Amino acid sequence: MSKLFSQNCLLFFKRFLLIFFFYQLCRIGFYFYNAHLLDPWDLKVFIGGVRFDLAALGFINIGFALLHLFPGKFQSNKGYQKFLFYSFFLVNIFFLCLNYVDYEYFKFIGRRSSYAFITASGMEQELPGLLKNFIFDYWWIPLFMFLSFLFFWLIYRKINFKIKNSRFNIKDTIITILVVGIMLVLGRGGVQPKPIRLVDASQYGGLKNTALVLNTPFSVLKTMGKSENLEEVHFYTDTELDKIFNPVQEFRYDSINKKNVVLLIVESFGRETMNRGLTPFMDSLAQNSHFFENAFANGKVSIDAVPSSISSIPSLMNRTFISSSYALNDVYTLPKVLKEYGYHTAFFHGAFNGSQNFDQYANVAGFEEYYGKNEYEGPEAFDGAWGIFDEEFLQFYAKKLDEFKKPFFTTLFTISSHSPYTIPDRYKGKFPKGQADIHESIAYADHALKKFFETAKTKDWYNNTIFIITADHTCAEPQEEEWKTNVGKFRIPILFLAPGDTNMTTEKVEKNFQQIDILPSLMDYLQINTKVVTYGKSYKSDKDFVVNYLDNIYNYEKGDYYLAFDGKKTLGLYNWKKDPLLKQNLMNTEVAKRNEMEKFIKAYIQSFNHRVKNNQLTIK
Repeated sequence: MSKLFSQNCLLFFKRFLLIFFFYQLCRIGFYFYNAHLLDPWDLKVFIGGVRFDLAALGFINIGFALLHLFPGKFQSNKGYQKFLFYSFFLVNIFFLCLNYVDYEYFKFIGRRSSYAFITASGMEQELPGLLKNFIFDYWWIPLFMFLSFLFFWLIYRKINFKIKNSRFNIKDTIITILVVGIMLVLGRGGVQPKPIRLVDASQYGGLKNTALVLNTPFSVLKTMGKSENLEEVHFYTDTELDKIFNPVQEFRYDSINKKNVVLLIVESFGRETMNRGLTPFMDSLAQNSHFFENAFANGKVSIDAVPSSISSIPSLMNRTFISSSYALNDVYTLPKVLKEYGYHTAFFHGAFNGSQNFDQYANVAGFEEYYGKNEYEGPEAFDGAWGIFDEEFLQFYAKKLDEFKKPFFTTLFTISSHSPYTIPDRYKGKFPKGQADIHESIAYADHALKKFFETAKTKDWYNNTIFIITADHTCAEPQEEEWKTNVGKFRIPILFLAPGDTNMTTEKVEKNFQQIDILPSLMDYLQINTKVVTYGKSYKSDKDFVVNYLDNIYNYEKGDYYLAFDGKKTLGLYNWKKDPLLKQNLMNTEVAKRNEMEKFIKAYIQSFNHRVKNNQLTIK
């Protein structure tokens, strides 16, 4: 091997080793920054982290390996070596700094960011304001990025390379192919039949530490350019499948119960925030409504809540349904079904029009009207980042309901309890600060709901309306261990309030309930004659299951039990009510329960993947 080629090998190895070392520093920082949300670090986590770091770096740097090592006179060109020097630095430092984004956003989404999240898909209009707030509110994140940039540069520039003559030869070419081959093996995570996937992180980190094992560049690269192609699975024949789980449900009644419907989706209003002095109004509503004590979200981000709540479609993909290639599938939605019965339908969201593609999905879902920041009429109430403060927008909403033809079905999504958690200046110091940054804005959102209901009670449509309140997802900053598990991460309040209807009981319901149960529940409550495809169940049903998905793990609750399933096999079985911290894995001791639950979740996944992939979410 030529001396120059030896120098090239050594140069590339030193540069690769340096960026690998900085990935380890990023992981250490991620752990200490989010230690309150993670399990303790152990050797297994470290080994898994090394594997995923090498996979990301192998993929990112396979081209640089070829450029550094392929022999030829061009290697002696000063301009060529400068190009290698700066391009290796800029590309690798860019991907390295993606890790810092998740230092903070892991608290919100419970996993490493995907390509769609990093590129703010669906939030293009809010991006300038949100970016400004992110830089000011979390100034230490840009600081971490800058320090990494600086320290990496200071060390990187000391890796010297002396240019000497070079020429093409077969021996060095073979070694180049060998090194590139090693990079390819690293990039696919080993020599196993299939490249490592995001879900494989669970082998090293358990249920809570998958994000610690992973790195953000790997997550972004794995999801980049992908339009969420669901995998067809064949656990059962069609006949067997229908016996285990059939999403087709039929509702038959002699007459319709033509109540108005108000669906309120409250931003980040996790179950944990209630009964802490932050939400006195919601706490009182829970005591005077049909309140689901064990209610769950079907996703971890706001954009998942809309298809779950109005279309009964769970979020069982790494990409949200609204922004996936399946967003235009034919689906049963509340506005479409109710429009056939004379309901006027409208969707309200106080953010910029176009935010999170809600206006687009509202149109696809069949809402007749959309009201966003552009349509708002009332006192000046822009929060400087997202849109209109909750109090003013809810009052605007109440005014529009007065104008609508009856009966109506409307959905409103609040915004104020979203980062940067801005509340109006006039309320500064009025609400409890709580223990987390979000708590003051949660208290403000509770106040805004109270003012809305005070206004609604004065309207003639109030006693002929069923109000449904749900959160989009849980609070981003859980304070107690119980709310950090794969069960606690999804627990939200859901309640039904029908002021003029004595048939709607006032009680605390222990049965497991989820956002996708809202559609079939309304079919039952409003006594709609229809047949629909729904992955939920009615509030009148005896069924007691919940299914959601996070970090490539299917979470299935039935009664007191929780099953973690990775799509192929069970990872854990827990009695989440007796063991809320999920410390005692029962999968090898309660085998009958594991087999029973595994049978259902396999059927559920098979049905969902097949119907979504083949556009069979309606009955043709």
